[in-house]
Amino acid sequence: MTANEDQEMELEALQSIYGDDECFKEISPVAFQFRIGELEDTKSFLLDITWPESYPETAPNISLDAFFNNRISAETKQTILLKLQEQAEANLGTAMTYTLFEWAKENQEVLMENHKPVVTAVTLTSNCEVTSAPSAMKKKEKKEQLTKAQKRRIVSRTDNKGELPRGWNWVDVIKHVSTDPCTFRWFP
Repeated sequence: MTANEDQEMELEALQSIYGDDECFKEISPVAFQFRIGELEDTKSFLLDITWPESYPETAPNISLDAFFNNRISAETKQTILLKLQEQAEANLGTAMTYTLFEWAKENQEVLMENHKPVVTAVTLTSNCEVTSAPSAMKKKEKKEQLTKAQKRRIVSRTDNKGELPRGWNWVDVIKHVSTDPCTFRWFP
């Protein structure tokens, strides 16, 4: 059996196993993502596996570069990748994507035992309460400042009560229609 036939069979198997699983995502026929753990769990991570041309005779490319994994330290990522690559080497020559996903799921606690969440600005603003300082309370929204010319134009358009004359906006519509006859036809 050729590598492409093996890949097609494994792809069908993955689709049938993980078809409705929200943790699994097929990026392309040779690239897959699987979330290990729950979304809210700080010890969850997203595992990317991509098959090279000669897969399963060679190990797949395993990555933890997804944005979801930004909260995991570089040391923890390196540990996870090393252990997954050991599993891939042990399973060379066989369809191993399902095996790697399931092994990572079963060993999540061991893989993440030294995990210390990386604190980022995004997590800080979403996890802490925002306190209003007195300087923030003093700031008010700035109103749009009109120039003298803009104020004069507004005053010249209005009557003594500050209201615009009746039909003031129809002049612009008629001017537009007269300059561009394609936009409006008077006769059928």
